[in-house]
Amino acid sequence: MNYLNAEHISKSYGELLLFEDLSFSIHKDQKIALIAKNGSGKTSILNILAGKDQPDEGQIVIRKGIRLAFLDQEPEFDESLSIVDAIYAMDIPVLNIIANYEKALKNPEETDAYQKAFEAMERENAWEFETQYQQILTELQLTDLEAKIGTLSGGQKKRLALAQTLLSQPDILILDEPTNHLDLEMIEWLETYFAQTDITLFMVTHDRYFLERVCNEILELDQGKLYSYKGNYSYYLEKKEARLMIEAAELGKAKQLYKKELDWMRRQPKARTTKSKSRIDDFTDIKAKAHQRRKEHEVQLELNMERLGSKIIEFHNVSKTFGDTTILDGFDYTFKKGERVGIIGKNGTGKSTFLNLLTNAIRPDGGKIVLGETVKIGYYTQDGITSKPGQKVIDVIKEFGDYIPLAKGRQISAQQLLERFLFDRKKQYDFVEKLSGGEQKRLYLCTVLIQNPNVLILDEPTNDLDIVTLNVLENFLLDFPGVLLVVSHDRYFMDKIVDHLFVFRGNGVIEDFPGNYSDFRAYDQSKSETPTDADNNTEQKTENLEENKAQKLSYNEQKEFKNLESRIRALELDKKQLEQKFHNPELSQDEINDLSQELQDIIDEIETKELRWFELAEKFESS
Repeated sequence: MNYLNAEHISKSYGELLLFEDLSFSIHKDQKIALIAKNGSGKTSILNILAGKDQPDEGQIVIRKGIRLAFLDQEPEFDESLSIVDAIYAMDIPVLNIIANYEKALKNPEETDAYQKAFEAMERENAWEFETQYQQILTELQLTDLEAKIGTLSGGQKKRLALAQTLLSQPDILILDEPTNHLDLEMIEWLETYFAQTDITLFMVTHDRYFLERVCNEILELDQGKLYSYKGNYSYYLEKKEARLMIEAAELGKAKQLYKKELDWMRRQPKARTTKSKSRIDDFTDIKAKAHQRRKEHEVQLELNMERLGSKIIEFHNVSKTFGDTTILDGFDYTFKKGERVGIIGKNGTGKSTFLNLLTNAIRPDGGKIVLGETVKIGYYTQDGITSKPGQKVIDVIKEFGDYIPLAKGRQISAQQLLERFLFDRKKQYDFVEKLSGGEQKRLYLCTVLIQNPNVLILDEPTNDLDIVTLNVLENFLLDFPGVLLVVSHDRYFMDKIVDHLFVFRGNGVIEDFPGNYSDFRAYDQSKSETPTDADNNTEQKTENLEENKAQKLSYNEQKEFKNLESRIRALELDKKQLEQKFHNPELSQDEINDLSQELQDIIDEIETKELRWFELAEKFESS
C-alpha cells in the first residue's frame, strides 16, 4: 500500500541548490534509509516530508488518514512539564484513559469514578499500552517520571522525543539520526524493536550496523540523482559498486563515440543533407555524455605527528567521586605507543569524566596522572566547533596560520587544506553557522588534526558525519601511529579501529577487555547467560537438550572455558605488576633484559589463551 509520494521536489537556499526534481515513494512496512554526503540536503528532505518545510518546486502527497511522526535532531518541549506530563500531553486517546485511571487510584474512596476508570482500561485494553510505554521509558533510561524537562540533558531530551514518537504509533516514522545520544545497549534494543515491529520507517543515519539490521531499502542521493537499492547496507555496497563500474564502462564508450563523431564533424562539408543534420543534432547529446565527470573527491587527512617519547600517560592509583557516585577507585594504567582504546559504558558511568581527568580539565581526588613531556593531545569533543559570530570557514583555519606544516617538512596553505576536507573555494567563504551539522563536524575535525597531536581523543566522532567521510576517517586512524582513545556508540567504527576496550561498569569499576565491541558483546552475553524460564518446564528442557546435544561444549571444554577466564585475568595482573617494575631507576641493563623477556612470555601466553577462549566462546555461542 502506498503511503506517501514525493513528486519532483526541489530545494535551494539562495544560490545554493541542494537538490532538484527528486521523486520517490514510501510504502507500508518499508524501512528506508536515505544516504548522502554532508551538505546534500538530507535533513531538508526529512523536514519537507514531515511538513516542517516546503519544497521550492514539486509536492508531497500523503494518503488520506495516514499518521506521521518525526524525530527531529533538536526536539522542542515545554520545559516546565515533567517527563510523565509530556507523555500524557500527547494526542493519543488511550493516554487520557490511563491518566484517568491513575487519578482514580489516588482517590480510592471515589468508588464510582474508580469503577468507570477501571472499565475503560479493560474496554480499550489500555493495560497493554501502559506496560509498553513504561517499558520504552525504562529502556531509554527515563525512569524518574517526575523530573522536569528543563533539568534534563540534551541526550535525555532526545530520548524523550524518541519515546514520544514510538508511543504515538504512527503509520510512517521519520527519523533524523535516531542513534545519536543513545548508549550501545539502547541502540541494540531499538534495533530489535524496529526489526520486530510492523512499522514504516524513513530515516537518516550514519550507523552502518543499524542500516544493516533494520533497513530493507536504501535510497542514495548521489551527484543530484536518487538511486534505490532494495536491500540492506551490504546489498547497497555491492550494487553501488556494480553501478559505478557500469557507469565507468558507459562513459568509456561515450568518449570513444565522441571522438569518432568529432572527427566526422570536422570532415563535413558546409552543404549538409537532412540525414547529416540529424547526426549533427545527436552530436550534442554524445558530447554531453562524454564530458560527464563524477566528483569523486574524498577527504584527504594528513598530519605531521609530534614525536612521542617513551613515557606517554600514566594513571597511578587515581580516584574520583562526584557526591555519592564513584567514577574511579584506585585506577592504575600505563598507556603505550600505538595503543588504540575504545571506551564504552552506560550513560553516567564516568566516560566523559575519565577524559576530562586525562586532559587535566579536572583534578583527581586521589592518586596522580603523569603525562610525558612530548605528549601533545588532540581532543575532539561532543560540543563541536566554537566559532565567533560572522566567522567564515577560511578564518577558522587561518587562526592556526596561513600555512600548515605537513609530514617530511612540507607545508600547505589554509585554502589547500580546506579543499582536502571538501570545502571548495566558494564554500570557504561561507559563514560557519550556515554550514550543515555534518560540515561543521568535518571542519572541527580539521582543526583538531592540523595541530599535529600524538595522542588523539575522539568523543563521539561519528555523530553527523556522512558515511563517505567516516570511511576516510577510519582508514586514517588505522594508520595513526600515536595513542588513540575513542568514545563512540558506533559499533562498526569501534570494531574497525580499536584493539581493546575500557568497559565502564559504574561504581568505579573499569574492565580492560582484550578485543573490539563485537568480541565484547559475545563475551558479555555468554557470561551473563542464566537458566531461562524454559528450564522450569521439564518437557521443553529435555527437548532443548536433545536438539543441542551434539553442539554443546564437552565437559572438559566447559571446564577449560571457565578456567581460561580466571587464568587470563591472573596473567593480566602479573603483566601489570611486571610493568610496574620497569619504573625502578636502579635497574641494571641485565635486569631490564630479563624483565623484558619475562614480560614478552606473559604477553605471548595471554594471546594464546585469548585465542583459545574465543574459539571456545564461538563454539558455545553456536550451541
